[in-house]
Amino acid sequence: MIIVIDAINRKKFGAILDEMFRLRARVFGDRLGWEVEVKDGKEIDRFDALDPAYVVGLDDEGHVISCARALQTTGPHMLADVFHSILDGEPPLRSATLWESTRFCVDTQRLGAGRGRNSVSYATCELMVGSLEFCMRSGISDIVTVIDPVMDRVLKRSDNAPYDYVGTTKQMGKVPAMAALLDCTEERIEKVRRFAGIEGNVFLTEDEALALVERSQAKAAATNVVPLRRDTSAEPPRSTVSLDDVMAYCVDQIRSAKTLEERSAALAVVREVLKATEAARAEKAAAPKAHEVTLSKAH
Repeated sequence: MIIVIDAINRKKFGAILDEMFRLRARVFGDRLGWEVEVKDGKEIDRFDALDPAYVVGLDDEGHVISCARALQTTGPHMLADVFHSILDGEPPLRSATLWESTRFCVDTQRLGAGRGRNSVSYATCELMVGSLEFCMRSGISDIVTVIDPVMDRVLKRSDNAPYDYVGTTKQMGKVPAMAALLDCTEERIEKVRRFAGIEGNVFLTEDEALALVERSQAKAAATNVVPLRRDTSAEPPRSTVSLDDVMAYCVDQIRSAKTLEERSAALAVVREVLKATEAARAEKAAAPKAHEVTLSKAH
């Protein structure tokens, strides 16, 4: 499932962007060994400050599993300002209908092999389809992308081969790099869909994406709640925190929330606390009845 995040809606999706930048750090910094700047576990460069569009893939749990960045070529972009040696002295391509796609990556740790929906192959093709359809709907006719030979083979294997290349292949750090051109057409999209078996709409609405993220945050919050039933015989004495203290803390978190994601997370914690409290009360109410049954059997 794909969500497009841009300058207009990015404030709604801070949590997704944060996870996306962390995925980029793991892929480009750790796995591929590219010379990228990673700070606080996130890979962010100067082009991220230019209001690009991010095409982001989410799994059924709301986790980021793939991403790509789309940036106009009429201003600064990587082929013109970082990989310009590929152009062999020729001026960079600039057009309002030609956008650059970079930072294309997939979370191979979270996804499996094969051709199923939760596979690397499917997620890769879904991201391709999402990127191409987003560009086509936005009036973008072509994509230029700097890739390595491995990605070039992935494109060809997915029936998404570039129709041309710009300049020549150059060594960039540890890997050779080339600039490929892709046309954003129905024909190309249909080929990738057919290869991967992708049917129907691949895009989430903003409301659907926010609901998915909220469920993911609620689940994460629930895993951090201390279990109500546990063997404490071997534990040191602990200070007692009342339900009123917990609720006061939650209310404070809701009031101080600065973003929709922070408020949703705080509300999710409140719901989990109330659910756990009701379960504890039900268990306590049932305990005497069970004791009475045991005594009656003994008599």
